[in-house]
Amino acid sequence: MREYVIMTSSTCDLPRTYLDTHHIPFISYSYTSGDVLFEDDCREENRQKVYAGMRNGDRLKTSMITQYAYYDFFLTAVEQGKDIIFLDMSQKMSSSFQNALNAAESIRQEFPERKIYVMDTRCISGGLGLLVQNMVQRMEQGMSFDEVIEWGEANKLRIAHRFTVDDLNYLKEGGRCSTPAALVGSMLSVKPVLYVPDGGTLDVAKKVRGRKKALNEIYDSVRSDLLETNLNETEIHILHADCLSDAEHLRDLIRADFPEIEEITITSLGVVIGAHCGPGLLTVFYLCNGRRPE
Repeated sequence: MREYVIMTSSTCDLPRTYLDTHHIPFISYSYTSGDVLFEDDCREENRQKVYAGMRNGDRLKTSMITQYAYYDFFLTAVEQGKDIIFLDMSQKMSSSFQNALNAAESIRQEFPERKIYVMDTRCISGGLGLLVQNMVQRMEQGMSFDEVIEWGEANKLRIAHRFTVDDLNYLKEGGRCSTPAALVGSMLSVKPVLYVPDGGTLDVAKKVRGRKKALNEIYDSVRSDLLETNLNETEIHILHADCLSDAEHLRDLIRADFPEIEEITITSLGVVIGAHCGPGLLTVFYLCNGRRPE
C-alpha cells in the first residue's frame, strides 16, 4: 500500500481515463455557461461539447476553488493515512493557489503526523499534465515521497509550453489584451505565439500574420528545442480547442522530422484554459533542455 498519493486539479487537462486508471484524485474547477454551473470533469466528450457551444456564442466564466473545498479534498487522503503531493497550475496563473496552501496548513495542524507538499509547478494545462504523468510514473516505480518531489522540482522547468490562439477577443476579456489591440489584431489577422517562461506566466513570444504562420512558428520553436534534447525521454502532448486538423498537421510535421519520437498524443484542451482563450487554441508540451521564447 502506497504511503503517499499524488493529487492534482482538473487544470492538468489530462484525460479522465488516465486519471481513473492511475487512481489520481483531482479537484475540479467550476465554470458557468449562461446561468448553469458545471464542474470540469476532464471528460473528452464534455470538452468537445463546451467548444461546440463556444463556437455558437456561449461565453464561459470560471471560478476559483475555495480553501474549504481544498481542505475537504485533502482530508479524504489524510484520513486514509496518506501523505500528499499536490500539483496545480502555476501560482502566477491561479488565484486559487493560496487557498490550497492555507488548506494544507490547516490539515498539517490537525494531522501533524502527515506530510503535505503543495508544489508551485510553474506549469499550466498539458504542461502540468506532463509533470503529473512523470511524477506518477516514478511513484509507481517505487520512488519515495521525497524522491518524487526532488525529481519534480529539478525537472518542472524543462517542460516547454507553446500556444497560439485564434481569437484575440478572448484574451481581451481575460485582461491579457487591450480592446484596441484586439480590434486591430482581428482586422489584420494577427495571431500571438505564446509560451510559459520559468516564472510560470503566459507570455507572448511573437505576433504573426495569419494562422498558418502561427502554426509554422510553433513548429519551428518545437524543432529547435528537440534538436537539442535527448529524444529517448521525449513524448509530445498536443492539446486543441476544437481545431483537430491543426493539431494533426503539427503532429505530422513533428513525425516527419523526428520519427524516433514514438509517443505523440492529441487530446482536447481542458475547459478552464479554453474558457479564457477560446476555440482554436492549439498547444504543445514536451520535456526539453530548458524553456525559451523561440
